Amino acid sequence: MYRRPPPAPSLDDFDEDQRALAAARRPGTGLCTIVGIDGAFSRRLGAQLAVLPGGEVVGSLSDGCLERQLASDCAALSEPALRRYGSGSPLVDFRLPCGSGLDILLDPEPDRAACASVVDTLLARRPAALPLPHVAGMGARPYIPRLRIAAFGEGPELAALHRLARASDLAIEAIGKDRLSLGRPSGQPGYDAWTAVILLFHDHEWELALIEEAMASEAFYIGAQGGLQARRSRIDELARRGASEAALSRVRSPIGTPAGSRSPQTLALSVLAEVAHEYERLRTRA
Repeated sequence: MYRRPPPAPSLDDFDEDQRALAAARRPGTGLCTIVGIDGAFSRRLGAQLAVLPGGEVVGSLSDGCLERQLASDCAALSEPALRRYGSGSPLVDFRLPCGSGLDILLDPEPDRAACASVVDTLLARRPAALPLPHVAGMGARPYIPRLRIAAFGEGPELAALHRLARASDLAIEAIGKDRLSLGRPSGQPGYDAWTAVILLFHDHEWELALIEEAMASEAFYIGAQGGLQARRSRIDELARRGASEAALSRVRSPIGTPAGSRSPQTLALSVLAEVAHEYERLRTRA
């Protein structure tokens, strides 16, 4: 029986750290990569910008002025070049507002096959690295798979988390009680090392099998809401069911930064801030 192939991934399937790379698979698209930062700057080392054939860009590196300069400079090149922007640059009519200096690799024709291979690896939920031209002085640009959030719960807390995550362009699946069976795991595919599992129940007996499922996975974050009494009861019951101290130490509760939020909206904001912080730490180790 004929089965229609799945649709090709669009730029919306990638996070802000991967979209320039995904765009660079297209013919005629240049790729700009920050390979050196002198001073303070609002983007990380390795931040990228794709320059499309018409001069449009995918990604952002500054407030627009740098993007326009890079689009113009990249279009004028026929081979990779390392350029200095801001402090220490020979471009006397161009300055960065922050006063820093950036070394940026401009590659008008990045290796399309290498870009596609890295994208495929990321979509398969594995880390990858893009080799850079030797002029970059930086061997490869590492990537990690997109952050995913698996959220379980009920009521306004789950709804607020889902709404704010989607508004923040985060990949989230929110699963309520109507899709679960009490005392049983969710049956979701195994959580990988770039997935956060969040439990937002008031009726805490729904949590135990889900927490055990998460503890058996590679999930980098496992968090469950609850007051002091609920937290103590949860840990005691999980230990009675055989959870080790090492496994129990992976369960965060209370959740959120700062802890102690008293409304669904502020709880969702604080939890997402905590998850994003932990995910960024994974990126720095890549």
